[in-house]
Amino acid sequence: MRTTIGSITIGIIAALGLALAAGSAGAAVKDVTANGFTIENEQTVAADPATVWKALVGDVDRWWPKDHTWWGAASTLSIDPRAGGCFCEIGRDGKQQALHMTVSFVDPGKTLRLLGGLGPLQGMGLSGAMEFRLSAAKDGGTRIVLYYRAGGYSPDDLSKFVPVIDKVQGLQLGGLADYLRKPGDAAKDAHR
Repeated sequence: MRTTIGSITIGIIAALGLALAAGSAGAAVKDVTANGFTIENEQTVAADPATVWKALVGDVDRWWPKDHTWWGAASTLSIDPRAGGCFCEIGRDGKQQALHMTVSFVDPGKTLRLLGGLGPLQGMGLSGAMEFRLSAAKDGGTRIVLYYRAGGYSPDDLSKFVPVIDKVQGLQLGGLADYLRKPGDAAKDAHR
C-alpha cells in the first residue's frame, strides 16, 4: 500500500509541478497541517454575477484548463448545478468517466459548493469542500473567490503539496476569469 501512496505522491508532484511557474491573482494559503489545508484564490472580472454564474456552471468545459482533466482535450466537463449534481468528466468515447466533485449547495449568482477531492487528492482518499463565491466588486464587476478546504488521512505530509495545489487552483480560477475577459465570448453565451 505504501508503494501505491508513494506513486500517487510522485504523480502529484509531476502532474502539478508545472503549475509552480504560473502566478495567480489573490492567492493565499490560509492554513496548512500535515493532514489538511485551506486555500483561497480570487479574481475580479468586469461581468455581472449572472454572467459569471452562467459561465461557471454552464461553460465549465470552455474555461477549465484541459491539462487539468483526466483525458485532456478529448474530455468533456459539466456541472449540474443542483444539490446532488455532478461536476463530471466524460472521456474520449464516453466510456471513461470521472465524478470530480458532488454539488452540495447552490445559491445562483452567489455560491456554488462542491464536495470531494480533485485530481490526485481523490485517489489519495482525501476529500474537501470547494466553494465559488461571487460578490459585487468595489469598482463594479464581480469578485470571484475560489475557496478549498481539504484533508483526511495520508501517510504523507500534505503541507508539502499545498503550494502546488494552490497554484493549480489559481490556474483553474484564472481559466474562468480569462474566459470572462475575452471580448464577447461569455457575454454572447449568457444571452443564448
